[in-house]
Amino acid sequence: MLPFKILNINDKLLLHTDFLQHVILRHALTDLSAFLSDRIKIEGRFCDLPDKKKREELDSSMDDDSNKLAYCVTDVPPWYLCIILGIQHCLTAFGGIIAIPLILSQGLCLQNDALTQSHLISTIFFVSGICTLLQVIFGVRLPILQGGTFTLLAPSMAMLSMPEWTCPTWTQNASLVNTSSTEFIEVWQSRMRALQGSVMVGSLFQMFVGFSGLIGLFMRFIGPLTIAPTISLIGLSLFDSAGSSAGNHWGISAMTTALIILFSQYLRHIAMPFPTYSKDKKVHTSRVYVFQILPVLLGITLSWLICYILTTYNVLPAEPDQYGYLARTDLKGDVMGEAPWFHFPYPGQWGIPTVSLAGVVGILAGVISSMIESVGDYHACARLSGAPPPPKHAINRGIGIEGLGCLLAGAWGTGNGTTSYSENVGALGITKVGSRMVIVASGVLMVAMGIFGKVGAIFTTIPSPVMGGMFMVMFGVISAAGVSNLQYADMNSSRNIFIFGFSMFSGLVIPNWIIKNPRAIATGVVELDQVLQVLLTTSMFVGGFFGFILDNTIPGSKHERGILAWNMALEDDSSNTVESGEVYSLPFGISSYLSSSSWLRYIPFCPSGVPRPLDSSRADANSLEPKQPLGHPEPAQIIIGVAL
Repeated sequence: MLPFKILNINDKLLLHTDFLQHVILRHALTDLSAFLSDRIKIEGRFCDLPDKKKREELDSSMDDDSNKLAYCVTDVPPWYLCIILGIQHCLTAFGGIIAIPLILSQGLCLQNDALTQSHLISTIFFVSGICTLLQVIFGVRLPILQGGTFTLLAPSMAMLSMPEWTCPTWTQNASLVNTSSTEFIEVWQSRMRALQGSVMVGSLFQMFVGFSGLIGLFMRFIGPLTIAPTISLIGLSLFDSAGSSAGNHWGISAMTTALIILFSQYLRHIAMPFPTYSKDKKVHTSRVYVFQILPVLLGITLSWLICYILTTYNVLPAEPDQYGYLARTDLKGDVMGEAPWFHFPYPGQWGIPTVSLAGVVGILAGVISSMIESVGDYHACARLSGAPPPPKHAINRGIGIEGLGCLLAGAWGTGNGTTSYSENVGALGITKVGSRMVIVASGVLMVAMGIFGKVGAIFTTIPSPVMGGMFMVMFGVISAAGVSNLQYADMNSSRNIFIFGFSMFSGLVIPNWIIKNPRAIATGVVELDQVLQVLLTTSMFVGGFFGFILDNTIPGSKHERGILAWNMALEDDSSNTVESGEVYSLPFGISSYLSSSSWLRYIPFCPSGVPRPLDSSRADANSLEPKQPLGHPEPAQIIIGVAL
C-alpha cells in the first residue's frame, strides 16, 4: 500500500503553487538573514564600538566588553585626547629609543662626552618622529610608531669591535679627554660615518624588497625556527652591555629592575584614580591603569630620583676609583647648561658617510630580521586597532617606507635605523584607542623633542646603573619574545628541538670564540676577512643562518615547521574591499588618481582596482565555501524564474 494519497490535477497544481511560494519565501528570508549577518560581522570586524544594542549587551560577557574599542583606526578623537595619548606613546617608546644611542656611545668612544650623547638622543628622536609620520600617512597607514631598532644594534657593535675601530685607550679616561679637540672629534665621527654609510646601503635593499613585493617570497622560506633564534640572540648578545652598566652599582640596578617588575607584573591590574574633566560629568575621577601603561618610565624615574637624593646628600662615593661612583647624577657636569635650547638635526651633520663592505653585509642581516618582525607587528596592530588584515600592497608599502626611514636615519646620523615598535602595538590593547591620529600626534611630539636640545641633555644624566637595571628587563623580554615564535611550530618534534637548540648554541659559541681570537680569520683578502669578522661576531646572524639552512633542508612538513600557521595571516587577501580601502588606501586622493590607470594595479605597493561591496568582500575574504562560476545562476534565481 502506498504511504501517500494520489492527488488529482487540480490538487497537484495547488500543491506546486504552494511549494514554489514556500521555497521563494524561504530563500528570500535566508538571503535577508545572511545579508544582515554579513553586515553585522563586517561592521563588528571593522571597529567594535561601545554603543551596542541591549540584546548584544545582555549576551556579551564582561571580557567581551573590555575588548571594545573607544576609537578605531579611522576615527579622530578630540585634539586634547590625541595629545595626551600621543605623549603616552612617546613615553612608552622612551626606553628603547634612548637605550640605543647610549649603548652605541660605548663603541663610538663617547662615554665621557655627554653633550654629544645628548645630540645623538635628539637626532634619533627627530628621525623617529619623521619616520612615524611617513609610515602612518604614506606607509602601512596603521597606528604604529617607528623608532630605533635593536636588530641593527648587534651588527653595529660587531663592526665597531673590529681591530681598526677599537677605541684608543685615552678615550676611556675622562681626565684625558678634551671633547672639543680635533683629534677626539675625528675619533668618534669617523666611526659614526662608517655606520651611516653601512645603514644607508642596507636600507636600499629594504626599500627594494618592500616596493618590489619580494617580502612575500622571503616569508615563504623564513619560519618560526629561523626567527626564534635570530630575535632571541639579539637580547642574549647584549648581556655584556647590560652587565657592565648594572655592575657599576648592583644595588641601584637591582632596585630599578625590581621596580619595573613590580609595576609591570604585580601592579598592572591596579587602577589609580586620576582627576578628569568632561562636559557631562564635569570634574570627576577616573581610574587609569598607569602601572600597566608606563612601567619602564616609572621605574627609571623613581630610581633616577633616588640616585639624585643620594648624590645630593653625598651618600654615594665622590671618588672616581670607588665602587658606586658611576651611580651619581652629577657626573655629566653642566650638560644641561651647555646644551642649546634649540638644536635642529640635519643630514650629514657628522660629515660625509663612508661605506664599508663588512659593515654593509652585517647590517643586511639585521635589516632582514627587522623586516620579518615588522610584518608580524602590522598584523598585530591591525587586530588591536579594529582594522581589517593588512593587504599585500599595504605591507609592501610599509616595508618600503621603513627602508626609507633607515635611509633617513643613516643620512641624519643616528648610527641606527628605524623599525616598528612592538611596545606601542601592545599599548593599543591597553588604551582601547586605535586611532592613527594619536600616532600622528606622537610623531609630531618626537620631532619637537628632537629640536629641543635640553630634552636630550636630560636623558644623558641618567646614571648607568639605572640604565643597566632597565637593560636587564628589556633584553630579557627581547630574548623571550624570540622564543615565543616557537608557539607556531611543533616543539614535540625532535627535528625542531634539534634545529632550535643547535642554532641558539652556535649563535653563542662561535661569536664568543671569534672575539677572543680576532686573528683566526686570515684568508689573505682583507675585505673578505672584515666581512667574515663582522658576520661571525654577530650572534643573530650565526643563529639565524643555521636556523634557516637546517629548517629548509631537514625534511619536515609545513605543519611541523610552523609555516602554515606562520603564513596564515599573509594569505588573507583583503586588498580589494571597501573596508580595506578606507584604511589602507593612499591619502589625498592619490588612490583615486592611481586607479584611473589600469597598468598601475601591477605595481606591488599600489592599491589594485575598484573596491568590492562589503557583502562580497566578506565572502571573498572569509568564506570557505566554493564560489559560483560566472554565468551560472544560483538555485534561488532558478526557482524565482520558474515562478515568474
